[in-house]
Amino acid sequence: MPTNVIRVGLAALALAWMGMPARAQQPIKIGFVNVMSGPNTAIGNDLRDGFELGLDHLGRKMAGRPVEVIYADDRMSPEIGKQVTEKLIQESKVDFLSGYNWSNVLIPALKTAHDSQVFLIGANAGPSQIAGELCSPWFFGVARQNDQPPVALGEMLNKRGVRKLYIMAPNYAAGKDMAAGVKRLFKGEIVGEEYTRWPDQLDFAVEMARIRATAPDAVWAFYPGAAAVQFFLQYSQAGLKGKIPLYTSFTAEGLSLPLIKELAEGSFSAQNWVVDMPNPVNQRFVAEFRKKYNRIPSFYAPQAYDAAMLINAAVEAVKGDLTKKDAMRAAMRQAKFPNTRGETFRFGKNHFPIQDVFLEQVVKDAEGNFTLKTVELALKAYQDIYSEKCTMSW
Repeated sequence: MPTNVIRVGLAALALAWMGMPARAQQPIKIGFVNVMSGPNTAIGNDLRDGFELGLDHLGRKMAGRPVEVIYADDRMSPEIGKQVTEKLIQESKVDFLSGYNWSNVLIPALKTAHDSQVFLIGANAGPSQIAGELCSPWFFGVARQNDQPPVALGEMLNKRGVRKLYIMAPNYAAGKDMAAGVKRLFKGEIVGEEYTRWPDQLDFAVEMARIRATAPDAVWAFYPGAAAVQFFLQYSQAGLKGKIPLYTSFTAEGLSLPLIKELAEGSFSAQNWVVDMPNPVNQRFVAEFRKKYNRIPSFYAPQAYDAAMLINAAVEAVKGDLTKKDAMRAAMRQAKFPNTRGETFRFGKNHFPIQDVFLEQVVKDAEGNFTLKTVELALKAYQDIYSEKCTMSW
């Protein structure tokens, strides 16, 4: 072999070895966008705490590289959410994006991430548009498509003999998705359908009066965050609690229950994650979350935990070489990562979960805390219908 060829080969090898330690010291940057101020700060905190616990369980490293998280407040505004996403990509040079609780914030932010070819691992919002015609090879949603739990409730309402249903939800993307989900499998009559102003309307007196006048067999509602407290309080004040069965989506959960307590007792909801799920990853997560933060996690926290684990799976697959984006995407599509929902979790072709959904009920536990207890499996391995509109190929 010619001497100059040997020298070139040795030089290339030396450069590769020199580059490996340098890359190992460079942090993996993750931009985490969520509400960090205002009345719904608790949601952002729960997502952040779940993500942080995930990093703790990873030793705060991925493929031997330290992890740096930059938290940004979207203030529940699509415009601000898009701005902070652009700043994280252009100025902070993040390798991944995560968080995004609100559907109307995620939709414009994803276009920025897609155009910049930065992976966005959604930790909560699952709008129908992104599950369908706006699906992207740069997006993975670890939570669920918005419709999944409400679809399960629609089926549960049929099983419980509900014939007349009254629907209430806020007038924004997720509210409409949730209501559409309930109606998809429900076979009875929708006798009332209200879409209230979002996020400023917290007085539901007019709507409660209409429910009383209509006298449905059951009410279904979706009011996340601070609105949940007001909804349950006014439902009770209107004399509806105990008279008209209440089914909710993302309303009675770990963050709102300490505030609404007995006002929600006996009400039903459906979720892809419940605190008493028996798989080992979830049991460890719940125990250590309670130990670290001194509270029961809501469904937001395990979703963010799972987001951290999915990012880690991508980084580990390429041994920390984040230039190998196709290989990272392929690794995430396999969904071979420790998650709080167990081994049945997998991704559909639109990068949204195919997963079980459980019926749950608000009960008082042995310690006197109001919590959610699994009642039964509502839907097995459910995939959203919007995946049919996704043209992305694997």
